[in-house]
Amino acid sequence: MIRRPVVSLLLGSSALLGLSSFHQAHADAASDAQIKALQVEMQAMRRDMSSQISVLRQRLVRAESVRGNSVAANAAQARRVAASHGQPLPDSYARDIHIGGDSGMGGSLSSAMQRADLGTPPSDRGVSSSWASFRAATEKEEALHMGGMVVGFPGGRPTISSEDGMYAMSIGLAFHEDIGGFMGMSPRRGETKGDYEGLTENARRLRIPISFRYKNWIANITPDFGSGSADGTSTSQLYEANLNYAGFNHTVITAGYFQPRVTEEDSESSNEFELMERPAITDIVRNIAAGDARMSLGALHYAKRWWIAGYVTGQTYGKRATYDSQSGATFRVAGRPYMSKDIDVHIGLSAITAFKVAQAKASDDRSYNFSEAPEVNLTTTKLLSATVGNVGSIWSAGPELGFRWKRLTLKGEYYNIGVTRGDNGGNSAANNATVNFTGYYGAANYTIFGKGRSYNIKEGAFAAPGVEHAFDPSHGYWGALEMTARYSVADLNANLGNASTALRGGQQTVWSAGLNWYPNRHFRFMLDFNHFIVSRNSVAANILGREGNSVAGRIQAAF
Repeated sequence: MIRRPVVSLLLGSSALLGLSSFHQAHADAASDAQIKALQVEMQAMRRDMSSQISVLRQRLVRAESVRGNSVAANAAQARRVAASHGQPLPDSYARDIHIGGDSGMGGSLSSAMQRADLGTPPSDRGVSSSWASFRAATEKEEALHMGGMVVGFPGGRPTISSEDGMYAMSIGLAFHEDIGGFMGMSPRRGETKGDYEGLTENARRLRIPISFRYKNWIANITPDFGSGSADGTSTSQLYEANLNYAGFNHTVITAGYFQPRVTEEDSESSNEFELMERPAITDIVRNIAAGDARMSLGALHYAKRWWIAGYVTGQTYGKRATYDSQSGATFRVAGRPYMSKDIDVHIGLSAITAFKVAQAKASDDRSYNFSEAPEVNLTTTKLLSATVGNVGSIWSAGPELGFRWKRLTLKGEYYNIGVTRGDNGGNSAANNATVNFTGYYGAANYTIFGKGRSYNIKEGAFAAPGVEHAFDPSHGYWGALEMTARYSVADLNANLGNASTALRGGQQTVWSAGLNWYPNRHFRFMLDFNHFIVSRNSVAANILGREGNSVAGRIQAAF
C-alpha cells in the first residue's frame, strides 16, 4: 500500500512536469514566431540594401573623380547612408563607391544628379556605340532601377534599357532655331534683290534621333522637321535610317540612309560647330556623294591616335532619279601624330567621288549644279552657283590640319574639285573641257571660360567646349563661353582665260566671327557675324557681283 505522502509527491511532480512542458511549448512557439518575423524583416532589408548598393555603385563613379575623399571617409559616409536604411554596409562595398560632393546639397545622391548637366553636348545623331561602351556609359550616369529596367541619361540622352543593357531604346533632340538678317544688300542696276530680309527666322534643324539596341546591333531612325533655308520648304524629312553593328573593337559598320563622314567639319556633330554653318567649300564637297540621308554602306574604325572610314554611297533620300540614280564613294583618314595634356596635332585626308551623277531622263546629259549660300542659312538665294553639263564623274580631295594648345584651337582644310566629261558633249568645247574648282578655310577658336575644346577620337575631330560648372550665378558659375573667327574661300570659276570653255560660277569669300555660350551641356546660344564678297556670275541677283553682311543668332537644345 502506497503511503499518501508518496502519492502526493508523485502527483505534484507530474503536475509540475506538465506545467513546465506547457510553458516550454508556449515559449518555443513564441520564439518561432519571432524568428520568422526577424527573417521576413531581414529579407526585406537585404532586398532594400541590395538595390541601394547597386544604385550607389553605378551612379557615384563620376563623383569619385570629382572629389577625392579618403577611403576611410568614403567608408564612414557610406555606412551612414546604409544605416539610414536599417543595415550596416560592409567595408568591401564602402571602398568601391564614393558618396558626397561639393555642391552644398548634403553630400548625397543629389550631388551626382546635379552634375548630370556637365560636359559636352550630346550628338545630333543616333547612337552607334558598342554594347560594352553603352554599359560603361550607363554605369557612369544617374540611373533609376525598377523591375529589371534601367532609366537613365547615358551621354545626356534619355534611355530605357534592361539591367544588362542588352535591350535599350533612347530618344534625343537636336533643335536649332535661327533668327537674324542681312545688311547692305541693296541690288545694283540690272540685278534683282534676292531673298535677303532684314529680319527673318528659320527652324534650321528639328531632329529627333531614336535608337533601338539589341546587344551590338543598333537601328537608328532620325526624322528632321527642320529646313535648310526657309521654314516649310524642306523636301526631305529624314536625316538617317540605318542599321549599325558595333561588335568589333572600336569599329562601326553601317548600312542605310546615313551621313557618311568626310572632311573634318562634316565629321563634327552640328551641336559642336564653331560657327552656325560649315565653310562653303566643305558643304560643296560633301554634297558630291555624301551629305545628310545618303544611302550608304561602309564602316569607320577609330583608335587613340588615328581614325579611318570609307563608304559606298547612292542617292539621297527622296531623290531617286527617274532614269538612273547616282553612285559614289567617300574615304577619310585622320590621325594625331602628337598629343599631350595641353597639345593636340591633327592631320587628315578626305576624298569623295561620284562615279556617275543622276540622270533624270534618257536625253539628259547628266548635268550637275554646284551652289552654296553665304554661310548663313536665312536665305534661299545662292550667289555662288555653277552648272556643269556632260558630267562623266566628279571627284574631290584635300588635306585637313588642326592644332590645339590649351584653350586655343586652330584648324583648316583645302579641297580641289575635278569634273571629268562624259560622252554627250558633241563637238562643243564648253561641254568637253576639264573643270576644276578649289576652296579652303582657316579658323581660330578660343574658350574664354569653361573647359577648352578637346579631341574626340570617335569622330576624328575637335569637340565642343566642356561645361565644368552649370550656369549658377549665385555661386559664380556661368557655364562655358568661346569665341571663333574664320576666313573661307570657295571658287567656282574655271578656265576664265579661254572664252570658249570659261565657266563663271563666282568666287565667294566670307569673313566670320562668333560667340557661343553654353549654360550647360544641353543648351547653347550662338551669335554670328558674316561679311561676304562674291564675284559676278550669271545669277540674276549677282550679275555685277555682290557683297554684304549678316548678323544671326541660334537657340540650340541637344539631348
